Amino acid sequence: MTELLTAAQMRAVERRAIESGAVTGLELMERAGQGVVDAVFAQWPAFAGRPDVARRAVVLCGPGNNGGDGFVVARLLQGAGWAVDVFLHGSAKQLPPDARTNYERWQALGSVRPLSEGEHVGAAALCVDALFGTGLSRPLDMVLPVPTGALRVAVDVPSGLCADSGRVLGQGDGACVPADLTVTFHRAKRGHMLGAGPAMCGQLVVSDIGLTEPAGADVCHLVTAQGLAGHLMKGGGHKYDYGHALILSGGVGKGGAARMAARGALRIGAGAVTVGCPPAALIENAAQLDAVMLRRVPDADALNAVLTDKRINALCLGPGLGTGAREADLVRAALMAGSGLVLDADALTLLSQGADLFALIHDTCVLTPHGGEFARLFPDIAEKLDAPALTGPAYSKVDAVRAAAQRAGCTVLFKGPDTVIADPSGACRVNAAVYDRSAPWLATAGAGDVLAGFMTGLMARGFAPMQAAEVGAWLHVACARAFGPGLIAEDLPEALPGVLRKLQK
Repeated sequence: MTELLTAAQMRAVERRAIESGAVTGLELMERAGQGVVDAVFAQWPAFAGRPDVARRAVVLCGPGNNGGDGFVVARLLQGAGWAVDVFLHGSAKQLPPDARTNYERWQALGSVRPLSEGEHVGAAALCVDALFGTGLSRPLDMVLPVPTGALRVAVDVPSGLCADSGRVLGQGDGACVPADLTVTFHRAKRGHMLGAGPAMCGQLVVSDIGLTEPAGADVCHLVTAQGLAGHLMKGGGHKYDYGHALILSGGVGKGGAARMAARGALRIGAGAVTVGCPPAALIENAAQLDAVMLRRVPDADALNAVLTDKRINALCLGPGLGTGAREADLVRAALMAGSGLVLDADALTLLSQGADLFALIHDTCVLTPHGGEFARLFPDIAEKLDAPALTGPAYSKVDAVRAAAQRAGCTVLFKGPDTVIADPSGACRVNAAVYDRSAPWLATAGAGDVLAGFMTGLMARGFAPMQAAEVGAWLHVACARAFGPGLIAEDLPEALPGVLRKLQK
């Protein structure tokens, strides 16, 4: 249940199910309509049952199968005692066969009014948006009416939202109709988790409509906690069985970010963690660290000497590192060492400034950019992602990160509430801190440094780069949610033991 499908992948699943004889299109439409009504009554229990005074619902139906779902919803709501007014955008003669059948079934019960620009639909308790769904490929051609006082329910996706990218098609007011509740079918779509999707969808419910067909190749997945406990717990052995992580620090007054990364690496289970820093910063770091060891690393030659210790199997460069010539040499030496390597913050800036450094990136690296860093590293890809979305399916963050990972030849983790992780093979995961996993407290200085430390610690323990990025990102959000409001970056490693204990249960 972790797949995030595109509109085309969802259509292919439905088509294969219908062609196999397992289900008909009409049966799927009936199940979808029932799923919407069930979700409405579960979300707002006061709407369930037969009211003493009929409540009014407005159902806006579009010219495709999404509109057909809307006609089913209208019929079921009326059967539950609601007064229902149905509006159709487009011509009934052009409806697909299954949608036309449900249009005719509704006509036996009530009328259908044309929906036109500036239509006044009056007040209602509920408005069902069954206009365009996942198939929308262009901006809306009208400002859609919103009944006064109505709770808004979107069938599949809010009209105006690209189901593949979570981007609003078009610009200006009315380009998308936000919902209080969105009900989609079989699997969530990428656009529910990416970009503006969560804000536009309100609450999201995925309704099971009985499909069992596989989605096929090229499917992006949500990162979940499934199976994490078995990978994260320790058995026997000694500390170096769980790796040795090296975190490089900046100079005097610049070591806090590296110390937080080191704390994260240690808490997540690396057997040993060392901070390497310029000699002048040793006393400062020693005053702040106990279980984390310290090494003098004045320059790239010193780093090469430290790395002769083959127990050091994962490195992190970037948090508070600096962007001068010394730091560029350190990044070069780390890349040439060939160890598992997390590159964050200042290291990403150095990569963006030097094609020679970028060329040294290898497949055991993880790059962890936020939006600005991504734009500096991959300006053409970022420009494509930031361009107005005027047609669908629009270019998405998934598309962008896959392209970046292929170009860099390593795992790329593009941060945000909709963190996307991809590797050069095209494998892709979304760590969505949205809906009931929202973690707005992560918008605090140093949170990304801790995430870099989590990933470095996991790589020290033997996790592959993609897996370390997925697990580190999931735990990062879980720690923020466990701590809650008032979170600062230093709290994240301290929240990790409680998260790990819960995973064991």
